Amino acid sequence: MSIPKLPPLRPAKMSARIDGWPNLVTMFLDRADEHGERPMLSRKVEGAWRTQTWAECRDIVASLSAALIDLGIVKGDRVVLVSENRPEWCLADLAIMAAGAITVPAYTTNTQADHAHILGNSGARAVIVSNSKLAASLLPAVAESENCRIVVGIDHLKDSQRSTLEVHQWAKIVDARSDTLVADRRGLRERATMQRHDLACVIYTSGTGGAPRGVRQHHGAIMRNIAGANAVIEQDFFINPGDPVGELFLSFLPLSHAYEHTAGQYMPIGMGGQIYYAEGLEKLAANIEEVGPSFMVVVPRLFEVLRTRIAKQIEKQGGVAVTLLNQALRLARKEARGESLNFVERGLDAVLERTIRKSIRAKFGGRLKGLVAGGAPLNPEVGVFFAAIGIAILQGYGQTEAGPVISCNRPRARLKMHTVGPPLGQVEVRIAGDGEIMVRGELVMDGYWMNDAESHKVLQDGWLLTGDIGHIDADGHLVITDRKKDIIVNDKGDNVAPQRVEGMLTLQDEISQAMVYGDKRPYLVGVVVPEVEWAMCWARDKGMPGDLKKLAQEPEFHRAVMAAVDRVNGRLAVTEKVRRVIVAGEAFTTDNQQMTPSLKIRRHVLKQVYGARLDKLYAS
Repeated sequence: MSIPKLPPLRPAKMSARIDGWPNLVTMFLDRADEHGERPMLSRKVEGAWRTQTWAECRDIVASLSAALIDLGIVKGDRVVLVSENRPEWCLADLAIMAAGAITVPAYTTNTQADHAHILGNSGARAVIVSNSKLAASLLPAVAESENCRIVVGIDHLKDSQRSTLEVHQWAKIVDARSDTLVADRRGLRERATMQRHDLACVIYTSGTGGAPRGVRQHHGAIMRNIAGANAVIEQDFFINPGDPVGELFLSFLPLSHAYEHTAGQYMPIGMGGQIYYAEGLEKLAANIEEVGPSFMVVVPRLFEVLRTRIAKQIEKQGGVAVTLLNQALRLARKEARGESLNFVERGLDAVLERTIRKSIRAKFGGRLKGLVAGGAPLNPEVGVFFAAIGIAILQGYGQTEAGPVISCNRPRARLKMHTVGPPLGQVEVRIAGDGEIMVRGELVMDGYWMNDAESHKVLQDGWLLTGDIGHIDADGHLVITDRKKDIIVNDKGDNVAPQRVEGMLTLQDEISQAMVYGDKRPYLVGVVVPEVEWAMCWARDKGMPGDLKKLAQEPEFHRAVMAAVDRVNGRLAVTEKVRRVIVAGEAFTTDNQQMTPSLKIRRHVLKQVYGARLDKLYAS
């Protein structure tokens, strides 16, 4: 794919500019005025990348926002947005806000009951949905809702889905305003009067436990996040405003998640970058190689998958490739311990840079400056692996209630893989007496939508009680131990952080996913999902059927998985050792509701599914 060469832009201190904008819409409009015919959003259509310029995107936002007002949307109305990642997601989000309304993103994996909860709780007046497939679970919930009757379909919706609802097609309502485009552009500017304290969106948490709650994010919360993140990028990634291509972002995580919404959408807008939308997990590697992103926002689960694939590819090459990888890992581990490389090692490092690292970076498109990890803890060993192959991973920390980014590692400073870095600028962090992390600043939410009781629990004297346990080290880096509610307290009163143990288990070649269990019990037990490729090879070697559900019942297969668990036990404290496990017959996925859309395990669901069998492990 050929990336268009663009005229250079004049340098500007991006983070300072972001702090000066009153709202997200004005930020977008100013950037659109500056960039005009430069590419902004790109999506693959029929095998080719189709790009929309900043000027084209501005005109669509102007027409759509005016059309929403004509349909009866007024200031403060909530509009639910259900779509896969695509340019229209971004344009709809901006148009909703430009109309004075409030965006309510919803996951594409939501069931009808999930949609009904969000529609009912938010009191939404309208929905924008991308296609008939997603409308199938959404529109029945809309039909049963009290307030929502307006539906806008980005693609054509089936006639059978129209029912008694007021259904409109995106293209028609946008194209119908071509004669008033000049007035719509002017009106767009005039309507963008929101201030930083005004509500921008209500983002429902993905729910690792219990019903999702609507987080009230104001414009300032998101803008403080992107200003802080841009400051890190400006200082540490050598951004060149004269770059003829500009900064490219590849959007992969669900835009309905606060992490991608802020860091994968509004951060590129704030810095005038381009956004490419990935085609999905199965084509992600190909998209990375052909687009050549400079930045990606990802979750640790993806790193674990990529680490396994890269390691296996190098193992298949054998010989020199394996030797080079082992040497790269040795040097990376030494640097991670804070030790300097000696003269010979610096020479070796230069050789590695020209060989194995160069070839691996080519698979990432050759322009990659950094991958930002968030949404769940990153196992330090995974971070060391990517450092070894020359891919910068910056682990960050945050939550929806804080915009969502609170802290992030800096590449110019010593990367400390076991930490989530220092707080962003203008963000205060302190540790409560019981170890809970508390956060204060403009990034903190206004509270939960229609839920004062829960709001008062987590917002106290201007501080957000995160529910996470951690500490601040001597270098000012934040270290996360675990979720407060996830901490396992055994029958002797010892505290065990499950995420640490689970992270170590999933680094084994035989184990893809894991959850440990043992509150008020004498020791830990767990559920493990075997790594599929390893399991199929094992079954073939043993002459057994390649069916994971059947293999999970085989004692010999169970012993092979348990051998991997025991390798981890050898590196754990007595209270952390996993004595027995259940071998799951299927993976934890979003489809079976065992993972959130941001790929964190849902412990309460897994305990419902496996709880009785886990309890039996203590009796046998």
